[in-house]
Amino acid sequence: MDVSLREVRTGDLDVLFVLMQDPEAGRMAAFTAEDPGDRARFDAHWERILGTDDVNRTVLVDGAVAGHAAVYGPPGEREVTYWIDRAHWGRGVATAALRALLLLVPERPLHARAAADNTGSLRVLAKCGFTVTGRDSGYAHARGEETEELLLRLGG
Repeated sequence: MDVSLREVRTGDLDVLFVLMQDPEAGRMAAFTAEDPGDRARFDAHWERILGTDDVNRTVLVDGAVAGHAAVYGPPGEREVTYWIDRAHWGRGVATAALRALLLLVPERPLHARAAADNTGSLRVLAKCGFTVTGRDSGYAHARGEETEELLLRLGG
């Protein structure tokens, strides 16, 4: 299995939009868009973020779109995020994608957040060197309730 990253292409957005519709993946991620089925809002979001200096990459598995990974935010507060097709969970794809992303963005510190019960994502972040620095909670649209999250940091 070959996991790689490339710049996001307009054609990738159709696949990424479909991936965001998976209710189980949404529940696990917890902190999603208010209405992940709103294509106009999805397109506006991507148009906005692709026009920034943020690092956004499409995750490919054996050449096929399997998700995305990004680093965003102001210097000193930059945060990583990723979304991997559930069909690839538990196969090392998220870990490989995040490691590749971290090579592209050498600045530190980098931050991350994950629902406290999202053991898969917390395991990926730990494998990539992130450590838990605190806790927070917020309203998780995908769950329709307040959800505890862990705050993590990599480096300095």
